[in-house]
Amino acid sequence: MLNAAETTRLIEAMGVMFPDAEAELTHKNAFELLIAVILSAQTTDIAVNKVTPALFEAYPTPEMLMEADLEDIMDKLKTIGLYRNKAKFIKKCSKDLVERFGSVVPSTHKELESLAGVGRKTANVVLSVAFNEPAIAVDTHVDRVSKKFGICEPNATVRQVEEALMHKLPKELWSIAHHRMIFFGRYQCPARAHDHDQCIAKIAEASRMISSV
Repeated sequence: MLNAAETTRLIEAMGVMFPDAEAELTHKNAFELLIAVILSAQTTDIAVNKVTPALFEAYPTPEMLMEADLEDIMDKLKTIGLYRNKAKFIKKCSKDLVERFGSVVPSTHKELESLAGVGRKTANVVLSVAFNEPAIAVDTHVDRVSKKFGICEPNATVRQVEEALMHKLPKELWSIAHHRMIFFGRYQCPARAHDHDQCIAKIAEASRMISSV
């Protein structure tokens, strides 16, 4: 298992490899980000980014999405996975925003997780990206990379992965760590079969670059 210093070093090395790592879901404000993250469950960011422009052009506010025809929402989302349920979630989420939060996306875990379709991962993404709050969102990439490199136990739950990262990383790295690990898992160390020795070599090379500065 990596200790705190080793985990921090690993994340810093990923930062050398992916200095521009950031949220890849297209959005203009907290509302669009919230909806996009809900839609991204079990779907790629690329697929979500293909459907959200038309969705947000038609329904740019929580009020308009709340009142939208469900069949029309589904039609705009039909190319992404689970689009029927997601259409229901984002319509209900918009209603929650309007009726309970004055159409403003809340900025606490408890309030965000009270919205339809919002779990802890989604809440963490919104807190981190929209409100610059330190938070670590554990998606499939973060979960897999954490276990692959021994940051946590192989059988750790998503919440245990999050807690291990929070315990081992300084708070100022929490939010960026999420993005760096996603980029590393997406573009360097994918879930499909590959030469993992190359991933380790890339990390070692990036780590040496940090040491030489």
